[in-house]
Amino acid sequence: MSTATTPQQQTGDPGSAETPRATADTSAATGTHDAATGTPEPHARRFGLPVATALVMGNIIGGGIFLLPASVAPYGTISLVAFGVLTLGALALALVFGRLARRDPRTGGPYVYAREAFGDFAGFLSAWSYWATAWVSNAALAVAAVGYLDVLIPVQESKAATIAAALTLQWLPALANFAGTRYVGAVQVVATVLKFVPLLLVAVGGLFFFDSANLGPFEASGEGTLGALSASAAILLFSYLGVESAAVSAGEVRDPRRNVPRATVLGTLAAAALYLLGTVSVFGLVAHDRLVDSDAPFTDAVNAMFGGAWGGAAVACMALVSMVGALNGWTLLSAQTPYAAARDGLFPKMFLRKRRGVPTVGVAVTVTLASLLTVYNYTAGSPRVFEILVLVTTFTATVPYLLSTAAQIHFLASGRGAEVHRGRLVRDATLAVLAFGFSMWLAAGSGYAAVYQGVLFLFAGVLVYAVISARRKAATEG
Repeated sequence: MSTATTPQQQTGDPGSAETPRATADTSAATGTHDAATGTPEPHARRFGLPVATALVMGNIIGGGIFLLPASVAPYGTISLVAFGVLTLGALALALVFGRLARRDPRTGGPYVYAREAFGDFAGFLSAWSYWATAWVSNAALAVAAVGYLDVLIPVQESKAATIAAALTLQWLPALANFAGTRYVGAVQVVATVLKFVPLLLVAVGGLFFFDSANLGPFEASGEGTLGALSASAAILLFSYLGVESAAVSAGEVRDPRRNVPRATVLGTLAAAALYLLGTVSVFGLVAHDRLVDSDAPFTDAVNAMFGGAWGGAAVACMALVSMVGALNGWTLLSAQTPYAAARDGLFPKMFLRKRRGVPTVGVAVTVTLASLLTVYNYTAGSPRVFEILVLVTTFTATVPYLLSTAAQIHFLASGRGAEVHRGRLVRDATLAVLAFGFSMWLAAGSGYAAVYQGVLFLFAGVLVYAVISARRKAATEG
């Protein structure tokens, strides 16, 4: 078991806002060597800029966008305003993660930044929360995918068939991950390309069929403008989870100090443009009262454009591929964070096991937990399983986001900010403060129930940390 050492500073790039820092563990940074032997692994390949960008876009544009227009419709068209605000916040987060990754390009992303700035406990909380975000997101994505599968095969007529379909959609991407990072990257690129077809069709083509009469009221929830704005933004955050994807997998990216920031910003910008246009089009194509109860809003939008059901069925196929691609990428991310924490002794050692560039135990544990959560939520009898999972994910995601932006503020305020050009220091500090405030706002908008469940999960993590920390101390003293 290795522990991270303080990275040594190198000569800074005059064009960057921060001084790049060397990684502490070469094998951990590359992610392409066996943890035990240090030898290159077959089927492990480092990503370039195109695949890293596809990973960011694939994880952002997953199942969320295909179901979220229906999820926020009950709040009214104020959710479109929330989407605009959320886009600005997501871009601020993307830029902050890009700066952090340039300075410390190790696998682990938010975990690495929190631990480097605030120590083991903060690093553990970030890893624990991000890990929860990943596998709860996988459960939510599977639930969203079942809605589009039902357009093709009527699985939702039976609860058992619905659960079986959701579990199958989770385990297929897990099997792709077990095959190695080479295949993860290939699936991600194909899924990213295919998902553009329905999104572009609705986002661009739908504007020609736009009918303002379908929009419905501006504020339909009765919660007031600010309440509806915060609540709809908390649900919509799920659609932007993944801005940190390239940073989390930095060790698997070639030239990470250059490619991770670029992939993060490019992937977020492209996703944001499609999101905003696509959501506006769906709101204008599907009548509000129908959209509120829709399980496949993009299918309904295409059917409204062309009439009949053939276009909607084709979009359902592509949406399904898109969601499987997102599950593929999120499955990899869900294993990377516990791997990085286990490398530093903050997660059980079993998470260090790698095969073909993929932390296999992390993948297996994550998909198992997501499967159990999926079964529980379906059998609990809640009519809005997707929204419940999304709000819990929103809260758990804000913990590593808050710690990461705080780590950036800590760096800039620690005196080492003198290494940064004054103009860029002001810019980076402003972005970090905005991203921090944005994350706080989203945590508040998650709602009492999501915060309650999320805090309970964090407290459970404190117990896990207590046991692991005690064992580390005993091993050191022994």
